[in-house]
Amino acid sequence: MGEIRLTDEKVILTEDVETFYEKEVTPFGNSAKIGCPKEYIGRKALVIVLKEDETK
Repeated sequence: MGEIRLTDEKVILTEDVETFYEKEVTPFGNSAKIGCPKEYIGRKALVIVLKEDETK
């Protein structure tokens, strides 16, 4: 089992990672979703929500 450490500036992940990608969270009824390829159905995934960019 790996370890996840969060600091103010970094995310440190010590897991065997198969892939990494960036997606936008979209509305889904009264909730929200993040799309993921079907090949990962049943697999463990970690979702990290980034702080909003205040310079936009």
